Amino acid sequence: MSHPTPPSVLRRPQLWIGTGLIAAVVSMMFALLYVGGNVDPRGNLRDLPVALVNSDSGADVNGSRVNLGEQVVSGIQKAAKGDKSIDWQVVSRKEADKRLGRGKVFGALVIPEDFTATVTGLTAPQPAPQGKAAPPTLTVLTNQAAGSIGSSMSSQAAQKAAHTASAQLGQELLKQAGSQKTPLPTAAQLKLADPVTVNVAEGHPVGSRSAMGLSAFYYALVLVVCGMLGANVVNSQVDTALGYLHTDFGPFRKREPVQHTSRVRTLAIGMALMLGLSLVMGTLVEVATVGILDMDASHLGLLWLYSVATIAVVGIGSLALFAAFGTPGMLLATIVFIAMAVPSSGATVPVQALPGFFRALAEFEPLRQITEGLRSLLYYGAQADAGLTRAWASMGVALVAALVFGFAVAHLYDRRGLHRIPRPDAETGPSAIPAETPEHPESPESAAPATA
Repeated sequence: MSHPTPPSVLRRPQLWIGTGLIAAVVSMMFALLYVGGNVDPRGNLRDLPVALVNSDSGADVNGSRVNLGEQVVSGIQKAAKGDKSIDWQVVSRKEADKRLGRGKVFGALVIPEDFTATVTGLTAPQPAPQGKAAPPTLTVLTNQAAGSIGSSMSSQAAQKAAHTASAQLGQELLKQAGSQKTPLPTAAQLKLADPVTVNVAEGHPVGSRSAMGLSAFYYALVLVVCGMLGANVVNSQVDTALGYLHTDFGPFRKREPVQHTSRVRTLAIGMALMLGLSLVMGTLVEVATVGILDMDASHLGLLWLYSVATIAVVGIGSLALFAAFGTPGMLLATIVFIAMAVPSSGATVPVQALPGFFRALAEFEPLRQITEGLRSLLYYGAQADAGLTRAWASMGVALVAALVFGFAVAHLYDRRGLHRIPRPDAETGPSAIPAETPEHPESPESAAPATA
């Protein structure tokens, strides 16, 4: 019997066509998904939630009550009618702090209580008690915990709105100053033209060791990858233990006796093993990130439970895909849990800045739900309505779906006689998947130690 040589193998068209198609599809899909979701966040920005707070109490000017804060809010809302990129949510300061502390808004623009008094004081005939009028201010609050890019977009929009309001107020102040008998110096006119000072502050601070609000995403990605890799290891080890695959140790090859069992039982063994490994992997992930790397984290017990559950659910979901689709299931798992999940996670680019296709993916893709739950655990004090409840619910739905799908397909294969290794009394045909059996042992050449 002649053995194939490398040149003869490489001359096979099937090898090039099959491998080339897989490589082409994977490279094209990853490029379209990864770059397509993030290539134009500003162009895709729609309804980014930003709080708008008017705490201005107003002031009496020439015998009438004036509230310039309401004028600023009205101007921002009027400008927003033609621009749907920002969803300005007019709320109280208390409600704004609550939404910032739950990740419901990416930032806020705050009009202080003395805003009208300080603005009108710039043109008052009598100077302030210290001889210098207090400058009016507007405060822009950021929220890196909700996502650094989303927080930056919110901050830029709020600063732009604040400077626009300042310019509009400046025009009115210059008109008032021009009606006075004493002309203003040039320096004073320049100051009145843009009277408001815009301050930027953190609305919901994150720890210094939280990757500037990205530690939740990195931690979530580690859990997903651990679940996928764990499923791959479990899948191969179970097949090896049942004698379906051999194990190579350097130049030596070992193969266990084949143990005929159903696909349902094989899947059950793999899922049980995955549950056990998830305890180990989840524990080590938390030890490495929190214990060794000193990542900012609280609620460590709940974080451990969440980590273990996430790895287990991702691993069981991957095993279900392996059981249903075989080797292509590994590629499918990579597409579902990585290729489509990362750009739709909202962890870097907010969901409000994604194209419509990725926004739809974000509603059910697991990485977004996992990241939201981790944000709640790491940044928002494990509040249920900060994403933790949705994360647990999504995890439960995904687990049930994986179990039902995996066992239903495996049971269907068993009922139709699509056994992984044909029984000795079964005919070899389209319904049986060819494989090595004890009746067709490996040749002595393949079982012998490899030589250099």
